[in-house]
Amino acid sequence: MAAPLRIQSDWAQALRKDEGEAWLSCHPPGKPTLYGSLTCQGIGQDGIPEVTASEGFIVNEINKITCLDISSGGGLGVSSSTDGTMKIWQASNGELRRVLEGHVFDVNCCRFFPSGLVVLSGGMDAQLKIWSAEDASCVVTFKGHKGGILDTAIVDRGRNVVSGSRDGTARLWDCGRSACLGVIADCGSSINGVAVGAADNSINLGSPEQTPSEREIGTESKMLLLAREDKKLQCLGLQSRQPVFLFVGSDAFNCCTFLSGFLLLAGTQDGNIYQLDVRSPRTPVQVIHRSGAPVLSLLSFRDGFVASQGDGSCFIVQQDLDYPIELTGADSDPVYKVATWEKQIYTCCRDGLVRRYQLSDL
Repeated sequence: MAAPLRIQSDWAQALRKDEGEAWLSCHPPGKPTLYGSLTCQGIGQDGIPEVTASEGFIVNEINKITCLDISSGGGLGVSSSTDGTMKIWQASNGELRRVLEGHVFDVNCCRFFPSGLVVLSGGMDAQLKIWSAEDASCVVTFKGHKGGILDTAIVDRGRNVVSGSRDGTARLWDCGRSACLGVIADCGSSINGVAVGAADNSINLGSPEQTPSEREIGTESKMLLLAREDKKLQCLGLQSRQPVFLFVGSDAFNCCTFLSGFLLLAGTQDGNIYQLDVRSPRTPVQVIHRSGAPVLSLLSFRDGFVASQGDGSCFIVQQDLDYPIELTGADSDPVYKVATWEKQIYTCCRDGLVRRYQLSDL
């Protein structure tokens, strides 16, 4: 039987300060309670605190959360970590339900399939995996990338998925047969973010040079957006593989998302959020610049979007509001990812915390 461990309720905040302390205790069955403390010895260059423990306790490792998502029904959350694991948790209170183990090194991205019962993940081990959220089993592993996978997208209900990698390629995968259906793009530069969206009827996606595989399900009339390290934002037809546009930004693109069948957003390392119209992409509809911190996450939300940056800022922009709504709490720690469900917004941050914000009517 494992000994219950109790720890100071605000330990995460306390250990973010140099020489900050937090108490903890452990009560092994049939033995006296052991009391001790954790002390922060400083903050490393990667933003992770160096923590030591008093006699009787050991700090094995400190990990950071890299990504998160919320299931379609809002009941479950999934988060990935630098220790090669993912956790499934109750979205309402954070209670741990499952631990998903199988990746080697960092897990960079995770997301639920539309069913809410299956999870897709990509890691620095160049592997793409599909998991059961019900029993934590890994049901499919895709191999083919030669570099870490940085982002994924799910096509329609999930018969096909897309991955973007540090090896400069975006690949389309057949989940049922665990096979690669093709390299959609090979751009010679790290692909930091990918997004799939339904194209407006006015947009010419081109025609495929070869007859698409019968295993491609739902790729027709879809656009694929690639946020690239070489300062380029690339859009192409998912089924046709034909170019739609190539936009050059001010710095490396970190993330991207579709707002509609012709509007999209993309964020750069130097803090710019570009809004583009696919029908006339040469000139941005607008460029939002709030700080020089990297834009790390963008997500369509109601009549606008949610954005997070490397300086800890996280904010909501809505069409009918002339000011952004700030989500506080992260201080200066980068907010890596944002997920939403109805009126709730979830964020994951370098401080290792998942925060849930309950919004009133906007």
